[in-house]
Amino acid sequence: MRDRLTRLVALTRLVTARPGDQPGLQQLAQRLGVAKSTLSEDLAVVRQGLRDAGLGDIVTQVGAAGGIRFEPAVDQEAAREAVRRLCRELEDPERQMGNGFIYMTDLLFDPALLEPLGGLLGEQLRPLDPRHVITVETKGIPLALAVARHLGLTVVLLRRDHRLSEGSSLSINYLSGSSHRIQSMSLARRAPLRHARVVFVDDFLKAGGTARAAGDLVAEFGAEMVGVGVLVATTQPTPKLVQGLYACLEWDESRGVQPAPWVVRRLGRPENAGGSGP
Repeated sequence: MRDRLTRLVALTRLVTARPGDQPGLQQLAQRLGVAKSTLSEDLAVVRQGLRDAGLGDIVTQVGAAGGIRFEPAVDQEAAREAVRRLCRELEDPERQMGNGFIYMTDLLFDPALLEPLGGLLGEQLRPLDPRHVITVETKGIPLALAVARHLGLTVVLLRRDHRLSEGSSLSINYLSGSSHRIQSMSLARRAPLRHARVVFVDDFLKAGGTARAAGDLVAEFGAEMVGVGVLVATTQPTPKLVQGLYACLEWDESRGVQPAPWVVRRLGRPENAGGSGP
């Protein structure tokens, strides 16, 4: 590509399209038909443009396995709007189901809500250096995918029951901390979790029984669950059964739904976001 402007646009697309990928300088130079020295100059321009626009950063990894990795930034205004809308929607009395649960299935499959909040959770979970995102079917899947996209990781799905199509699996029974019922969870033995650091992502957490069971299950593979990210967590009971919990929203039966303190610190309190604030 002889035209530099065209090359800069193409380079930006190649670097940012798949966060977590690490294309090498030589690979990119060949793709764009330029020398590595020219590519390095172009890369500096793209990096500065992304930083100035608050869209993310390009990190250069050195060594034989190194390359260029894009780390996307959180779209703060989109995240604020997602928090505002979720708080408003979840305050609707018709969504209160009793027994400490809220109906939110329709909201969980709205990319406009889940993508920015997945980025927000991913920002908190990145320092834990996870290698996979794990979740339990099915309502946690959209948020887990949003977090995984932000981190450039894959999602490993824990099943509620064994599937013959996945071959042999390991299953455990556990006591749900919210429903106080015995439930099952299984993971295919072929799951790529051997000795990996993982984060658990789900839609809702009350006591944390499911999250703790997920940690127990992956531990059988030699993996370590280093953090938990959820969309909504109840303030009670406390303490929770897991450590390292990040919940975007907190639900209290007396105060309603409001942003978690760490979200307020990160975004400020979105207007009409519910609650009186920390």
